[in-house]
Amino acid sequence: QVQLVESGGGLVQAGGSLRLSCAASGSIYSINVMGWYRQAPGKQRELVATITRGGITNYADSVKGRFPISRDNAKNMVYLQMNTLRPEDTAVYYCNLRQYGLMYWGKGTLVTVSS
Repeated sequence: QVQLVESGGGLVQAGGSLRLSCAASGSIYSINVMGWYRQAPGKQRELVATITRGGITNYADSVKGRFPISRDNAKNMVYLQMNTLRPEDTAVYYCNLRQYGLMYWGKGTLVTVSS
């Protein structure tokens, strides 16, 4: 089993920044992809960004250039630096780990961006 715990959400004004962190523990193998998804009220969960252990990244178009993703393999941590936040970025952000066809989710952390 894998456990994922997010932190760093909160309330911020438009144009501000937040940094999300996710700590992974449990049966984590050497080949995996970690990332962030989000779900806004009344909408489906969507990809924000992912990163492989080797550092290959993938971003949703809506966050490219604003939300760099990074990870610390030694600590099994993944981070999302959210800059120039917009009200439409308001959502619950979920940490995700994918390995050998299985996906694991954190409980989520709420990010609210006020206009």
